[in-house]
Amino acid sequence: MNSPHRGSLHLKQINTVTKFFSFCLFILLGSCVSGQILEPSKWTVSSTNPSAKVGEEIEIIFKAVIEKNWYLYSNEFDCEDGPTKTSFTFIPNSTFELVGPPIAINPIAKHDDTFECDIKIFKGTGEFRQKVRIRQLPYKIAGNFEYQVCSDINGKCIPDDQDFAITLEGGSILGTSTDSATRAATNNANPFGAPVIDQPATGPVLDKSILDGEATIREDSLLGYLIFAFILGITSLITPCVFPMVPMTVTFFLKDNQSKKEGIRKAIIFGISIIFIYTLAGTLFAVLLGAEGLNALATHWAPNLFVFATFIVFALSFFGLFEITAPYQLVNKADQQAEKGGLIGIFFMAATLVLVSFSCTLPIVGNVVVLAAGGQIIKPVLAMFFYSLAFSIPFTLFAIFPEWIKGMPKSGGWLNSVKVTLGFLELALCLKFFSIADQAYHWGLLDRDLNIALWVVIFGLLGFYILGKLPMKGDSAVEHLSVPRLLIATAIFSFVVYLIPGLWGAPLKSLAGYLPPLYTHDFNLAEEQNAGVTTGCEPPKYSEFLHLPHGLSGYFDYKQALACARQQKKPLFIDFTGHGCTNCREMEAVVWSDQKVLNILKNEFVVVALYVDDKTLLPETDWYVSAHDNKEKKTLGKQNADLQITNLENNAQPFYVLVGADERVLAWPYGYNRSPESFVAFLERGKAKYRSLYP
Repeated sequence: MNSPHRGSLHLKQINTVTKFFSFCLFILLGSCVSGQILEPSKWTVSSTNPSAKVGEEIEIIFKAVIEKNWYLYSNEFDCEDGPTKTSFTFIPNSTFELVGPPIAINPIAKHDDTFECDIKIFKGTGEFRQKVRIRQLPYKIAGNFEYQVCSDINGKCIPDDQDFAITLEGGSILGTSTDSATRAATNNANPFGAPVIDQPATGPVLDKSILDGEATIREDSLLGYLIFAFILGITSLITPCVFPMVPMTVTFFLKDNQSKKEGIRKAIIFGISIIFIYTLAGTLFAVLLGAEGLNALATHWAPNLFVFATFIVFALSFFGLFEITAPYQLVNKADQQAEKGGLIGIFFMAATLVLVSFSCTLPIVGNVVVLAAGGQIIKPVLAMFFYSLAFSIPFTLFAIFPEWIKGMPKSGGWLNSVKVTLGFLELALCLKFFSIADQAYHWGLLDRDLNIALWVVIFGLLGFYILGKLPMKGDSAVEHLSVPRLLIATAIFSFVVYLIPGLWGAPLKSLAGYLPPLYTHDFNLAEEQNAGVTTGCEPPKYSEFLHLPHGLSGYFDYKQALACARQQKKPLFIDFTGHGCTNCREMEAVVWSDQKVLNILKNEFVVVALYVDDKTLLPETDWYVSAHDNKEKKTLGKQNADLQITNLENNAQPFYVLVGADERVLAWPYGYNRSPESFVAFLERGKAKYRSLYP
């Protein structure tokens, strides 16, 4: 019989667990919000007299509409080392001259406690005016303005800048360019002709007013990955570190003489605790690193080589060379807490299970987190949830129905076979992580044919091991070949036979996402047949270490590709991709290889591949500070990623965009979809829109 004090203790424990889950939810929601691209101000630029004559003065009017709870800093206040003031830069030319400085119209005076000085701001709306005297017709007034918008609520500040241009030809304004909406409206008024072709590249513009239908980006990759994580969770149960924990767990729940209802309640709390521990770890991991940090984790040489080396160490351990265990002090402390009983005891029993099983689950969990880290925050969190869900279900069921334990097979040689098999798989998987670093940094150490050769050897040895021809330490003697072993060996050797043609350039489409790109293959007949194809414009930058698949010719720099597309009067096909992007390689192998798709890309588009994770350091003159995150972009990959985020508000790959000469997007962007027919339809929509805008 429970005492009132014990009931009170249980209530406090429940409240404690509730607070833990609330904290996890808070972090999860915060991670979603922090990934949004904020645009708290919208700008327009106009002139008071577009038809001004030579010698007359006009005013260029800069107006900002500012969202509620945000404010814009003015340009005229004395505050050394204070906030970023709004500033205007005009590109000098002989057609105009400035008359005095730009004037802020009725800003609000305010004392800034942070900088300890008096400043001026705008709320709701802001306006600046610059007087200009016309010296020559037709005139052209262009430049850039920088500003900073801050929030009254959360203290966030967003610096940004905008380009603008006002010209006069035949008495009419041909272009005022600031935000994407204004630029799109101007281009729509005159979507083709010399003024558009001559304008500098500013990045793709998503003008929804000219797009047909609705956006069709699919989320198959996320759903597929969550299923993959769930399957890995189930797979973890048969590892030699986890499997023996099942009867130990059941023994823990049989220690007390408790009712069936009480046992079910404890078992459910136990399962939820396992999910909580794994998911909280994944959440903190994602939130602390952020989108850019996760992308760096996925492609930087250090974490990839660390995982590569870790997998090799675990493989050697699984082969029996040595044994890895969790730090005993940590396990002992968790086990001591588990002995206390109650809800806290159940929670620490779950923690003990996680710690004891870590030597077998860490390589699998690491695979979930690292492969999911493609620039998204929510993906690894959900992956950890689905992994831990699958991992926890059997333990929960065995805790509810402990009598099932009697029907389980005993530990023994068969578990060692599982362990050794995992060792072979670890050796095969580790090559993927080395390949990511190798491609991102262009080391050229692990080409496709070498990777395939290593896989042939690894899986060939695994096949002989399953047949009992390579006995390992701890194995039971294989006196006769069982049917399951025969079937498994047949599947493994069939896989080896499938790999062998890849040594001579076979595409191996089903493995495209897990092997280095085809262009790294030393002997590839398909690539040789397409060698020597040129773009028809200037030689592409970075072509000495970046390549397009299937012999396609194209570019790896957006501005250079746009110039070529304008010159050839073709639409531009943008492929936002990455060296570590598994789905990108699958799309290239399965969809781009389709003959109809390949013909359209070769003949009717200018193709540019923008690698968002390439580590090539650009010349210092090309560095800039992003308006999106206020960070300096020094590498080719960071600048390509910034272009995708800033202009298209998307940071996932693969991501395909079709662009016209005025840089407006011609069709809704396209994501991961393995259907060649759907991809052809996407390309045809872009071609049709291009013809309608540029007859």
